Amino acid sequence: MTETELLQVLARGEDSQHQFKRDFTNADALAAELAALANSRGGWLFVGIRDAGHATGLAQADIQRLNQLLSNAASQHVKPPISPTSQNIQTDNGLVMVVDVPEGLNKPYMDLQGRVWVKNGADKRHVTAREELQRMFQQSGLLHADQVPVPNAIASDIDERAFARYFERRYGQSVEQAGLPVTQLMENIDLAQQGHPNLAGLLLFGKHPQRRLHVCFIAAACFPGTQLSDSRYLDSENIEGPLEEQYQRGLAFIKRNLHHVQGNQSVNSLGLLEVPEEAFVELLVNALVHRDFFISATVRLFVFADRVEIISPGHLPDSLMPEQIRAGVSNRRNKVLAEHAAHILPYRGLGTGIPRALGAWPKIDLIDEREANQFRAVVWRPVAGQVTGQVTGQVTGQVTGQILRLLSVMDGEHSRTDLQSLLHLKHRDSFMHAYLQPAIQAGFIEMTIPDRPQSSKQRYRLTEQGKVVLDEQKNR
Repeated sequence: MTETELLQVLARGEDSQHQFKRDFTNADALAAELAALANSRGGWLFVGIRDAGHATGLAQADIQRLNQLLSNAASQHVKPPISPTSQNIQTDNGLVMVVDVPEGLNKPYMDLQGRVWVKNGADKRHVTAREELQRMFQQSGLLHADQVPVPNAIASDIDERAFARYFERRYGQSVEQAGLPVTQLMENIDLAQQGHPNLAGLLLFGKHPQRRLHVCFIAAACFPGTQLSDSRYLDSENIEGPLEEQYQRGLAFIKRNLHHVQGNQSVNSLGLLEVPEEAFVELLVNALVHRDFFISATVRLFVFADRVEIISPGHLPDSLMPEQIRAGVSNRRNKVLAEHAAHILPYRGLGTGIPRALGAWPKIDLIDEREANQFRAVVWRPVAGQVTGQVTGQVTGQVTGQILRLLSVMDGEHSRTDLQSLLHLKHRDSFMHAYLQPAIQAGFIEMTIPDRPQSSKQRYRLTEQGKVVLDEQKNR
C-alpha cells in the first residue's frame, strides 16, 4: 500500500474491513480486533490513526513495540493462532502500521477468555448466539448440520419402505439381502448415528419430518401484485413432508400460479409454462439441498405478478460470490444430504444447476444477502403482453381464449365448483392453472373474500375491467 492509497482509505472512513486505532498497549485488546477480522471477511488494522481518520503517526520505537505485541497477540492470545502481515507507511506525521488480517479458514477464532468476536459495521461484537457459533463451526468444517442427530428422533420416525426402495435402487440389493437393520444401514451411509436418524436421514426418509424439524418446509404464497406487503394473496401453502415431496409440491405450486401459453401445442393441451420449467427445477432443488439448517427459517417461495422469488436461509458459504456460481463454481454446505439427494431429486451436484437455469431463462437475479443471512433467486416473469397478448383487440393464444370462455359464463358471484360445472370441466388443477388463476392475475376476476382465498365461502365475480373486456368481445 502506498501513501496515496493510505490517504484514500482514511478519507473513506472506517467500515467492517478497515479499522483505525491510535495505538495498542494491551495484547488482549489487539487479539480481539484480530479475531473479529479473521472471523468475518478479513480486513486491515491501521495503527497510528485517530478515529476521525487523521494520521497521528508512530515513532520507530513504537513500531518495534507494536511488532512484538502483534506477534504475541496473533500467536498466543488468539486461538487458533493466525498469521497477519504488517507494512509501515511513511506519512508527514510519522509512520502508520498497516496490519493485513486475512479471513480465517479455521473459524471461530477466540481470545484467551474463550470469547468469539466478529465485525459489526465499523465496530466489533461478542458472539453469544448458539446458531451463529454453529454456523462458524460449519464454515470451518468442524460441524455439518445435515449430519447432526435430530433431538428425540427415533428409528420409528423413518419410512422404512421409502428407504428400502432407495437403498435397492442406489446400491443394487434389497434391505433383506443386506441382512442388517434399517437403522444400521442408514448409519453405514451417514444418515444416522448410534441408531438415531440425523437431519439428512430424517429429511429424506422421515414419515413426518416436520414433527422434529419444525422449520424444514417451504412457505409458499402467490400475490396479485408486486409487493410482499400486500395483504391479499391468491394462493398459499405450507409445503411439508420429505424432501422429495417438498420439491414436487413446490414445483406444482409454481406451475399452477404461472401462465401457460399455447405456443406450438395442440388446442387441447395445457400449453407451455411462461418461464421454462427447468429454471425453477434447478433453483428449487438448490434452495432445498444447500440451505443453512442452523438458521431457524423456512425456504420461502413467493409468486408475484412480475416475478418469482425463491429465498433460501443462509448466505453463500465461505467467500463464494453470485458471479462464481453463475460460472459453475460450487461449495456444498450439506455434503451428505447433497450426496443422497443426487439420487432422489433432479440434482447433479456438479455446480451445473445455476448455469443450466440461466441457460433456460437468463432473466434471473442471484442475490447474496449477507446481512439478512439469506440467498434470494429472483426469476422475472414475462410482461403480461408477452404472455397473453392484448385481450381486447388481439385475442391470441390458448390462455386468452380460456380467459374469455370463463368470463362469458360469469353472471353474478360463483363458487369454483359452479364455474367448473358451467364450463363442463372436471379437473380442478387444470381449471385453476389454465382458467381461474390467469383471469385473476390479469385483473378480470376478483375474489369476494380476498384475505381468505381458501375459504369454503369463497366466490368469484367479474371486475369492471373484466366486464369491459367481455362487452368488447360481444361487440366485435
